[in-house]
Amino acid sequence: KKSRFAPHPHHPPSRADHAILRGGPPVRTRRPPLPPAVTAAAPPRFRLRTGFRHLQPEDRQDPRVAPSLLSAQGGAGVREDLHGSHALGELFGGGVERAADRPYGDLRISPASSGLHYGLQCFEGLKAYRDHFHPDTVRMFRPDCNMERMSNSMARLAMPAFPQDQFLRCIEELVSLDSPWIPTGEGYSLYIRPTAVSTQPFLGVAASTEVLLYCICSPVGPYYKNGFSPVRLTADEETVRAWPGGTGNNKVGGNYGPTMVPQARANAAGYDQVLWIFGPDGAVTEAGAMNVFFVVTDRETGRRELITPPLDRGDILPGVTRRSILDLCRSWGEIDVTERSPTMAELAVAADEGRLVEAFGTGTAAVVSPISCVRYGGKDIDIPATGEVTQWVWDRITSIQYGKEEGPPGWSYTI
Repeated sequence: KKSRFAPHPHHPPSRADHAILRGGPPVRTRRPPLPPAVTAAAPPRFRLRTGFRHLQPEDRQDPRVAPSLLSAQGGAGVREDLHGSHALGELFGGGVERAADRPYGDLRISPASSGLHYGLQCFEGLKAYRDHFHPDTVRMFRPDCNMERMSNSMARLAMPAFPQDQFLRCIEELVSLDSPWIPTGEGYSLYIRPTAVSTQPFLGVAASTEVLLYCICSPVGPYYKNGFSPVRLTADEETVRAWPGGTGNNKVGGNYGPTMVPQARANAAGYDQVLWIFGPDGAVTEAGAMNVFFVVTDRETGRRELITPPLDRGDILPGVTRRSILDLCRSWGEIDVTERSPTMAELAVAADEGRLVEAFGTGTAAVVSPISCVRYGGKDIDIPATGEVTQWVWDRITSIQYGKEEGPPGWSYTI
């Protein structure tokens, strides 16, 4: 009897699969034991065994070819047909599986996986670049910061800890393997997405002891095809992105799903992104999925001040680009740098007085995104774009990423 259930081509059939394929009833399998209680403060540690299985020639013969320069244009997102040829996988928890580069393909996961039901998932985003002067050389920009942030996100979800340096070496090997997928040219790069998702096949709100830690890559093109394109924001006075004590400072999937409706409302009203505010005073937190900066001229001293919301409340993502911009601007000496929460009322007054001179968002995808307008209280607050500070930050960060200039020690290195 032919069954409508077919085993996955890359996985051997289970006992239940064999029974169905024979036409008999499925074999009953024992329910997995309940996972032990795990606290976010002290998740269990599991040894990550590094090393890669030898890739046979047939493993490298992927039916897809590396994309051309033109096919990678449009860096705002990635497409299913433009993923790299291989994926790095590592299952750890109840049992440890050796890390391996594998041909890119679909995952097989239980429909009862707690990652699908309870949001036990987190991820990172970073890039690899072709060196400006030596295009055959690949660079990475501060990936240790991404490993640190991913470790914090996994700890917040009570996931087992992982050795950051070993996983980073695995990612470097994956990038080297997929280096033909990195387009050449200014603004082009390979987007890298490390991901952790619970695969515990158990319906119940409990910490997971089975986690799939993997990484995929995708070529991306310039975020701006024709130079800087300032964005228009609308401050959302109804929806809150994150609360102090929540998960706003972690890169977990649950932070992004609830933003889809407010984003759609903003687009319908003619704005590009949502400016997230918090509290009765309308304190600014983030812009879309980016950190946000404002350049304000001090009323008394006349000096420019670069203002960005602080991380002490725990509701703002500690962006790697944000961190880098703060370090560079503090060493620049041409502008005062302050981490505090500006309110929308304060920014509106500064704009009326002509002291709100620049604003921009920052993140891995866009690096820097100039802001030309913020709607608040039924009024559009216009902001000059693109200003000197915005351009200076863009030039410095991208020059370091592509190896055009030497950055601080350890920021950009070749693999």
